[in-house]
Amino acid sequence: MNDEATLISTFVTPLKRKHLIEILANPKRRHRATATLAHFHDFDPSAVVTLESAAQTPAAIEGALRNRGAGDHCHVISENRAIDGKTLSLKVALEKIVGQGMGALLSCVPGELAYYEGEGPSERCILARRAT
Repeated sequence: MNDEATLISTFVTPLKRKHLIEILANPKRRHRATATLAHFHDFDPSAVVTLESAAQTPAAIEGALRNRGAGDHCHVISENRAIDGKTLSLKVALEKIVGQGMGALLSCVPGELAYYEGEGPSERCILARRAT
């Protein structure tokens, strides 16, 4: 299973998984999936870790992700086509997505740790399967 399929399989509710994995894998239909990220609400609630308002800067989010085991790089799924499907440094990815008003998912540790950025500040969270 690739990094994107692992991310979706781990953190998205069962009813949405298969369809989302299929359209992300299809280059002609991928934009349909990434367009839903701005207001995506189909995450497994048990994996969602909310962020305090003061902890919603790129540096604070990076620190929180690193404290949970994130490494230097992450895989990006984003409405922003310039970075979608790429592996970037965690710092650069966060700088490019936080506060930009476009939906994105960062896979930090496949199957264990991710970050979601929605359109607004109330739509930001860490997705985690490990207790820390």
